Amino acid sequence: MSEDFIVHAETRSVQGTGASRRLRRTGKVPAILYGGDAEPVQLSVDHNEMVRHLEHEAFYSHILSIEVDGKTENAVLKDLQRHPSKAQILHADFMRVVAGQSMRMTVPLHFVGEDKSPGIKNNGGVLDRLRNELEIECLPRNLPEYIEVDVSGLDVNDSIHLEELTLPEGVTSVAQAHGENWTVVAVHVPRGAVESDDAEGDAGDADEAAGGEGESED
Repeated sequence: MSEDFIVHAETRSVQGTGASRRLRRTGKVPAILYGGDAEPVQLSVDHNEMVRHLEHEAFYSHILSIEVDGKTENAVLKDLQRHPSKAQILHADFMRVVAGQSMRMTVPLHFVGEDKSPGIKNNGGVLDRLRNELEIECLPRNLPEYIEVDVSGLDVNDSIHLEELTLPEGVTSVAQAHGENWTVVAVHVPRGAVESDDAEGDAGDADEAAGGEGESED
């Protein structure tokens, strides 16, 4: 893990829509910490601190340190509610991490090698990212910040499917465990380029036909 994230939190006893609204006016975000063998705890966290953390992609798939009431608990961010039109975080859900207990998380996919792909570099293709994240299951110690997908070998009309991904040790794909094998990424020629080539071909055929008619009249 390349980052260490500490979330400073306070317990809150008053709940409900009105209480949450008042809390947000003070620059706080209502949150909850749940899971493991302990009871859920209602929290409030600083809005600006959360905004700074959320600027890092790793925060979404990282084991966090939640500091509350002088104690620190390990947790992951499981859900985040944002205001539909304002740059405001409305609520955060944190789930406790228990060592030795399997967990499910969604992690981002990082595509590498695009500049070396023969389909893109030499044949005018473009990379079509059909999936940008993957739900995985693993123990906390094996949680990756992201899954790397190497596309350097892809030519035009080549693709990479779920079963072809190289997952870190101790990490499994939830979708694959359920028998799914969808396409993750592919290289295609842009539709406009294909249509342009077809149009040029049709124009060439028309010219040849016109030329042939002229010769027959002579």
